[in-house]
Amino acid sequence: MNGVTTFDSTVESLTDLLSSIKELRTQLPDFQRGWVWDDERIKNLLISISLSYPIGSVMTLQTGNPSVRFAPRPIEGIENPGQIEPERLILDGQQRLTSLFQSLILRKPVKTKDSKGKEILRHYYINIDKIIDPDLDREEAIISVPEDKIVKGLGNRILADYSDITKECDSGMLPVNLILHPAELLAWQTRYFSDASKINERSLKWGKLLGEIFPRFQNYQIPVIMLRKQTPKEAVCQVFENVNTGGVSLTVFELLTASFAADNFELRKDWEIKKDKLINTKNTFNKILADISSTDLLQTISLLTTYNRRKFKSTAAVSCKRKDILKLTLDDYLSWGDKAVAGFIEAAKFLQEQNIFSARDLPYGSQLIPLSAIFVELGSQAHNLNVRNKIARWYWCGVLGELYGGGSETRFARDLPEVISWINGDQEPSTIRDANFASDRLYSLRTRNSAAYKGLHVLLMKAGGKDFISGVPIDIQTYYGEQIDIHHIFPRAYCERYGINKKMYDSIVNKTPLSYKTNRIIGGSAPSLYLEKIETERKITENELDALLSTHLININAIRSDNFDVFFNDRRNRLIRIIESIMGKKVI
Repeated sequence: MNGVTTFDSTVESLTDLLSSIKELRTQLPDFQRGWVWDDERIKNLLISISLSYPIGSVMTLQTGNPSVRFAPRPIEGIENPGQIEPERLILDGQQRLTSLFQSLILRKPVKTKDSKGKEILRHYYINIDKIIDPDLDREEAIISVPEDKIVKGLGNRILADYSDITKECDSGMLPVNLILHPAELLAWQTRYFSDASKINERSLKWGKLLGEIFPRFQNYQIPVIMLRKQTPKEAVCQVFENVNTGGVSLTVFELLTASFAADNFELRKDWEIKKDKLINTKNTFNKILADISSTDLLQTISLLTTYNRRKFKSTAAVSCKRKDILKLTLDDYLSWGDKAVAGFIEAAKFLQEQNIFSARDLPYGSQLIPLSAIFVELGSQAHNLNVRNKIARWYWCGVLGELYGGGSETRFARDLPEVISWINGDQEPSTIRDANFASDRLYSLRTRNSAAYKGLHVLLMKAGGKDFISGVPIDIQTYYGEQIDIHHIFPRAYCERYGINKKMYDSIVNKTPLSYKTNRIIGGSAPSLYLEKIETERKITENELDALLSTHLININAIRSDNFDVFFNDRRNRLIRIIESIMGKKVI
């Protein structure tokens, strides 16, 4: 902002601040989550004010910037508010201000929660005798009671009853929500003084309330920081994230939901429609897209928006970072939203061709983002065999090169233009150039936590592996029907029994996709024994079983003679050849 201060800092009386909330001059941006403070925290907040202790500052955003428009909503508790444009929006302090507004301004029970998180309704009272006694703990002076104002103990025995003004006065329990309402407070005081026999005693107590307690509420000052309306949207959202460390971070989807709501567009409802298209059980690709998120869709839309903007302005950057998603307009979303959905569907179909059938086996869910954008931009060109082979090479270089871990937005932004240019005759994309696979990595690929591990599991299926028992190729039908997973070839129990190095027997080299039933038969036996068992029980000839084993890149002589070392080295070399073939480059 060229060194110009983007905010003002001042103090504002609690009375004025709550009045502005009541008059709807101060509201919440619609991305703010619901009010969640519990009963104990509300009491502590009231206690702090009664002692003139600080309760923290409030941060607001001045409205009026056409590029920073968030749909406003009143603080919880305001009924029939109508549509009034606020002067400012609360960015930080929602829970404190909601608590104070409901407990001090509203003349009805406060919605809160008990210690177990159960929603309850409570009234808050000042115990006059205790609050004016300097020797008593202030925590005893402010209490909350149930909605009916009757406090009960064991056996439903009534311990206290404040259900009408007479009972309140007799008990010396003053409703907190009268302190900032002069007329109602005067009416309560009149009733409090109506008992002539206690007028002197009560006058002294009331005098102390007037001199020591009420002014602390009525004159309480709260520091208020207001971001000026010139502050850009990404800065507003960043500020909110910084001050909201005690809460759950907002997603860009929630922020855009509030922004689009200012144009009367329900982003959340539209996302549900799009999500249904992606994961509807009628679609064969639904399991691949099962974990797709609203942010994934927005990142794809951002890639497409910025990529196509660059066609008209060569200096425009392709990006899907948070700040760029927040710059998306409703027109951008409407222009590219449905196309992005179609891109995800095409990406899922492509992944099925690669023998990926579920989100569980998807090496990188994040790689779907540039992949879907690539399919959108290529359109019908993506159905060309050579084009599809290039996409596959780029995809597998990303997987086996393990290039899509955390913070991949910069790579996504390079992928889209570079893959499109490569397909149209330009140089290889940087993802292919950057990708390398070291042969030693095979030893450390042991769990699904690694993208390369899941990738090799898929490539073994893609290589034509057939189940040891059924002989059926591990295609979609077998995958879903036979509970295919990756299992040890030389069983773990056998390897441990014979002292084989865990680094070797637990690696991907000693694993292959098999059905649950087949793995049960394998058990912990030596390979020579479980192969004989399969032949005997399933009436499969040795030649037939050898043919099935070979589809898993298994050295027949080594496995039948229980020679782990020969088996391991041979299969390691075969896996390396598959990796080199799919990546189009040598393994290091």
